[in-house]
Order: sequence, then C-alpha cells, then structure tokens
Amino acid sequence: MTTKHYLGVIEDLAIQLPSQERYQRLLHAIRQAIPCDAIALLKLNRDSLEPLAFQGLSPETLGRRFKIGQHPRLDQILSSHHLVRFDTDSSLPDPYDGLIDTPDHELHVHDCMGISIHINNQPWGVITLDALRPGQFDDVDPQQQQAAIALTRSVITAVERINLLEQQLSHGHDVTAELNRDQGGKEVIGNSPAITQLLKDIDTVAPTPLTVLIQGETGVGKENIAHRLHLQSNRVNQPLVQINCAALPEALAEAELFGHTKGAFTGADSERSGRFELADGGTLFLDEIGELPLPTQAKLLRALQEGEIQRAGSDHPIQVDVRIIAATNRDLKEEVKAGRFRADLYHRISVYPVTVPPLRERGNDVLMLAEFFLERDQHRLNLRKLTLDRTAKRALMAHTWPGNVRELEHLLSRAALKASSQHYPGFKSGSTAKAIVTIQPAHLGLEPSLTPEVQELHTQPALIPEKSLREATEDFQRDQILQALVRTQRNVSAAARLLKVDRSNLLRLIKRLEV
Repeated sequence: MTTKHYLGVIEDLAIQLPSQERYQRLLHAIRQAIPCDAIALLKLNRDSLEPLAFQGLSPETLGRRFKIGQHPRLDQILSSHHLVRFDTDSSLPDPYDGLIDTPDHELHVHDCMGISIHINNQPWGVITLDALRPGQFDDVDPQQQQAAIALTRSVITAVERINLLEQQLSHGHDVTAELNRDQGGKEVIGNSPAITQLLKDIDTVAPTPLTVLIQGETGVGKENIAHRLHLQSNRVNQPLVQINCAALPEALAEAELFGHTKGAFTGADSERSGRFELADGGTLFLDEIGELPLPTQAKLLRALQEGEIQRAGSDHPIQVDVRIIAATNRDLKEEVKAGRFRADLYHRISVYPVTVPPLRERGNDVLMLAEFFLERDQHRLNLRKLTLDRTAKRALMAHTWPGNVRELEHLLSRAALKASSQHYPGFKSGSTAKAIVTIQPAHLGLEPSLTPEVQELHTQPALIPEKSLREATEDFQRDQILQALVRTQRNVSAAARLLKVDRSNLLRLIKRLEV
C-alpha cells in the first residue's frame, strides 16, 4: 500500500461518517496492505481493551472486554512501541479462541501480530492481525509493514480528533476527560435498534438538568442507565447518590431522604445528613420509586418543587441543588389510576421518560452480553477460554428471558461452573485449566421457551429427509474440508491441523469425497 493510498484513506475518514464506518474503512485498507483472515481494533478503557471494529471474528466479539494482565499476547502488543509478531507455535493463549470463523472456532497453528497505538504519548489501544496459514506474514515486505504501522497510527489519531471535535460541538464543553473516563463496570452492551435508540435518548437528555424517569422490567439494567446519564452530565465531577426506595421502612424513609437532628426520634443519637444533602450539586438516583409510601411521596414532591428540604426534627430549611433520576419496574400511570402513586409527583419525575427494552426484544444483543459475561467468568474460574457451542447459542436466542439481563448473567455463571466441572473432574474455582471449556445446552438447563414461533415449530409435522444419513454426513465433511482448504490455500498439512485429523486420513477423504 502506498503513502498516497493511505492519505486517501485519511481523507475519506475525515468526511461525515459514523465512527464505526471510519474504523471499518481503516481495517479494510490495512487488510489490502497486509492480507489476513482476521483483524481487530481494540481501544484501551482503563484496565481493559474493548473491540471497536473487527473483521473475520464473530459479531458477538463486541461484547468481550480483554482485561490487561489476563491476555499475554495483547499485553505484549500494548506495551511495545514496535510491531510484535508471535511464533506460529507460540504456547501463549490467543484472545480470539472461540471467536474466529474456523470449523471449531479455535485458532491452532497460525500467524499472529499486532501494533500498539499511542496518542499524545499515552497508550490508546492496539490493532491485531491473524492469518490461519502459518508464515503468511513472511510474504509482507518489512518496509511496507512499517509504513502501514506509522500511517495507521496517524489515521487513528485523526479519527479520534474528529470524534472529539464532534462531541465538543454536540455538548458545548470540553469532553476530553469524559472520553477517558470508564463506566465503572456499568456499561451498556449491545447494538440492537432498541438499545441504539435508548443510547440516543441518553445522549440527548444527559447534558441537561431535566429529571429522567427510567422505566423497564426487573433485571433490564436500569441502574446502568442511571450511571451513564450521570457520567454524561455536567455534574459528573459531583457525587451520584443512590437509594433503593423499596428498602426504605416507612418510619425511616423521611430521615433517610432528608436527614435528621439529634434526638429527632428514638435511636437518633446524633444529627445526620440525608441523601438529598449528600447529593447536593450532583445527582440523586431514586431506584424503585414506585415503592415509596404515599406520605413519603408528598414530602418528596415538596422537596422537588421548592428545591429545599428539612431534616426530621428541624424547622430550618436547607437549599439543595440536585438532579433527579428515578427508576421503576411498575407502570406508574396505572399506579396513579389505582391511587397508589401521586399524579403530581408522577408528572414531576417523568419530565423525560426513557424505557430500557427487555432482553427478548434485543435480538443478537443476547450473544454480545453472553460474551461479556463469559470473558469475566473465565478469569474468575482461571480458565484459558470459556465459549458457547452453536446449539447453546441457539438455545439462548430462543429463550424469552423473563429475568432479562440479570437472568442471563446468573445462568451463564452456573453453566460455566457446570461445564468446567464436567471438563475437569474435581475442578475447583481457583485452579488453573489450560484447555478451552465449551458450554453446551445441557449446562444451561433452559426449559424450552414456548413462544408462538417455537410452538408453531413444535406442532409442525416432521419433515422426511431427502438424503440418507450417510449422504448428509458426507456433504458436511466435504463442506468442512473445502472451507479448511480454502483458508489454508490448499495446504493439506495446515488444513489437517485445523480439522484436527491426521494428514494421511485427510488425503484419503479428499480423494474419496472428490473435494
């Protein structure tokens, strides 16, 4: 690839394109200079590398977070200012095992290299390249590699400056610090239309002082949305104070919210600030606000209307400047009709309502979230890699998820432990396992989800196969062998390694199946 071509790429990236498309164009340009089977752009976010764009990996890879210190290949790439290339038979585990498009989703003997990206002398992220044919990167001219590295860094720097400028113009203030601030473990994982629209709503309302009501079923992640709203607001450097209204006893609700003086009630041995005072200048997150008793609702309404509170046992008002974010899994309109929630308070807190979609309406976000939880669980259990087989993925996609994201998280944690124990009899959390552990449907323990679509499939008459079992098996073998030969450019030895069969047996199959 020539310098002129790369400058053309930079010029293309400078036009009004979404960030994802900018990065995809960059990866496409790199693959033209350095042919490879998989390429990924990962950005450093505090202590993890997050996939921004990739080609040749499964779509759900977007859900993975590769923590620094847990992936030796990525650690070496990030810490070096030079091109890092690994031996084809390196024993270091590959972060993309189970995520690449091979017959068994594993990376066996292969070529792997990567470069780090630094902006303003600070590590920004890495680009990784993988080729399934060992020695494939030997064919790339070293000078061409160096030119690609230097200009790739220039492109990323240019794209980041464009993104920063766009966000500054959008928010009207300096967002440099916010760009480098992590989400504190409260990320919103997914790119489904429902989640994309939700994130747009958050971007719209977060910088304003408007009160936000977050609605959604139990387990959808309303708390994560509240944290994101605070992090994207101009109160981000002030406290975010959270209180679970469902856990407030009616007798103590007033004291918890507004504070109390010494001797205000039995047990009040000293004065204490309430949540409103603690959140002064920042954000107060009222979780499960639909559970507040009516008397407390009246006092809360006054605080919101007047911008002042009174501690229990005191006659002196205290001025507070608090941005309110409330959340509920109840239909507050129906609660108002039933007389269980004040209409005036409802209108006060629902200035800008947003709804977090249930998991069953989020499509492939299920698999992205699954990868996010698997990455976390594999390190908790000291496993080399934790993956889902194809039938397990289909089972997850077919489930209706009444418990939403929380149910998925807990189910995968149980499945990971079951699969580990089965793969390694006597396995205990904390011991080290070197093989890849694959979760199968039996480990999930899901009951069939009888949605209308699934019910229809169950009631349809069984189809009589047009092929015999032997013919179907041979077709499958032929297809797998052909894919392996294409990927290895008909290198039979490399294809045999991919398929985990003996080379001589593969040669006989190729001849018999006329591949």
